[in-house]
Amino acid sequence: MFRISVYFFVCLISSALYLAAQSTSQSPLEFQVTPAQAWTDTGLDLQSGDVVKISAASSLSAAISSSTPVCDPAGSSGATSSANLPLPTAPPGALIARLNQGSAPVLIAASNELRINGASHLFLGMNISGPPPCQGGFTVNVQRTTVVATQSRGAQLKSQLGNAADIFLQGQFGINKPTTGASDATSTTTTTSAATSTTAPPVLKVSNSPLDAGLRKDLDGLPRRVNDQFNNLGDMVNFVIVGSQKDVQAALDAATWHVADTSNTSAVLNAITQTYENKDYLTMPMSTLFLFGRKQDFGYEMVEPIAMVASRHHFRIWKAPFTWNGQEVWVGAGTHDIGFAKDKRNNSVTHKIDPAVDGERDNIGSSLQKADKAKTLTYYLPPNPVQDAKNATGDGYHSDGHLLVVMLQ
Repeated sequence: MFRISVYFFVCLISSALYLAAQSTSQSPLEFQVTPAQAWTDTGLDLQSGDVVKISAASSLSAAISSSTPVCDPAGSSGATSSANLPLPTAPPGALIARLNQGSAPVLIAASNELRINGASHLFLGMNISGPPPCQGGFTVNVQRTTVVATQSRGAQLKSQLGNAADIFLQGQFGINKPTTGASDATSTTTTTSAATSTTAPPVLKVSNSPLDAGLRKDLDGLPRRVNDQFNNLGDMVNFVIVGSQKDVQAALDAATWHVADTSNTSAVLNAITQTYENKDYLTMPMSTLFLFGRKQDFGYEMVEPIAMVASRHHFRIWKAPFTWNGQEVWVGAGTHDIGFAKDKRNNSVTHKIDPAVDGERDNIGSSLQKADKAKTLTYYLPPNPVQDAKNATGDGYHSDGHLLVVMLQ
């Protein structure tokens, strides 16, 4: 496993540089939001600590037709509400926003202020489903203030490092498994929660249709587990994604997974660079494991800044030596790091995984489903399934043995 000391070294560098960071404000940007487009991409990449002030007004001064009112960013009072609206709790026709494709919308109305809690990308839209209940659209002004003042950022880092320390202490003894959960932003006028807990498994919309016979045959022939450089068997193969490399990478990016750095040197350099750019470092390296006789093609992780030293959702994927219907097949092994444990191979410190590995398998599928990147999700039980085993460092885990097969959109 990747040496823990490097994790802490990178975090200390990031912490010191964060404390020297300065806040900056951008000039207001203007956007036109109309019913013709479901979501307007502002092109704004946001980071933890940013504050985004949004105000809007109707783009029409008067209605063209007396039978239909002018669109109001607060919503159309006379319109009939619908459960099919992007934000059912908000008035039809109101101005809404979301922070990443597939994320839950938040109400903006005439004005709102969003405080960003994680890496995000701002989209604007109207709360409509079907024909619009009004005429025209909105002229929207957006002003972004980057990472807050030095003292506030220092307090944020103190909190993040405190979380990492808590997770470290919990993981040392394998008790009090931490729960994670965060929404992308908090609003001064709207309460929005997108939190998830590691104790509550995600609910997947799973297809009941059987897989193609040819694909089932190929899946039956897959190795059940990966191995380390010493040929010690380790994590189980627990999911498969069908799609081109370009589509897989785009889908995982939309689902807010980050590609892990591949070396200690790049980890330190990226931590320093992203810190100076007022960004959280979310791409810590992971150890090399092997499948099909070669190391992983990619490693992905989903983490909380700083606390990722001890806790992160992560997986490795390999391109399979076969295709299905002309499409590439990617084979993955996912686990959830929840702290630290003794490496049984050499008595050093390594990451401790959540022994219920099906939770991470389903978390991967859920993230793709929420990002609207999964066409179908199907459970498949291969011959000789893995149900109780140990990873390469000696940590035990258990599973129902099923593979989750993800067909991309």
